[in-house]
Amino acid sequence: MPRIANLYFRTAIIFLVLGISIGLHMSISGNHDVTGAHAHANLLGWVTMAIFGGYHALNPQKAARRLAAIQYAVYTFGVAILIPSLYLMLSGNAAMEPVVAIASLIAFAGVLLFAVIIFSREEPARAAVSPAR
Repeated sequence: MPRIANLYFRTAIIFLVLGISIGLHMSISGNHDVTGAHAHANLLGWVTMAIFGGYHALNPQKAARRLAAIQYAVYTFGVAILIPSLYLMLSGNAAMEPVVAIASLIAFAGVLLFAVIIFSREEPARAAVSPAR
């Protein structure tokens, strides 16, 4: 499996644990004010990252490109900032709203980069060149 696919699956499981933890906390406390953070952790973190990882696992030539690593870094950074800042904002810290907005734009940039990866042409496999004798 390509390295980037493995990174996506590992990162996705971290967000699943986070999303479930937020959900458990809401259930135990009876306070569901942070439902948006719970949903974003599960959908942007767990589901979307697992889909990104699956795509790269099925397209190893595209996964080997530098753009795939850049896209992973941009998207992961955006989501990693978005979830805790959204949690804090929904918990009553209105000062986090600009951070949520910026993190959302960064995550969106990561999605746009993924679109570039998907719509880019598949590079043909290179045949091994044997040295001249």
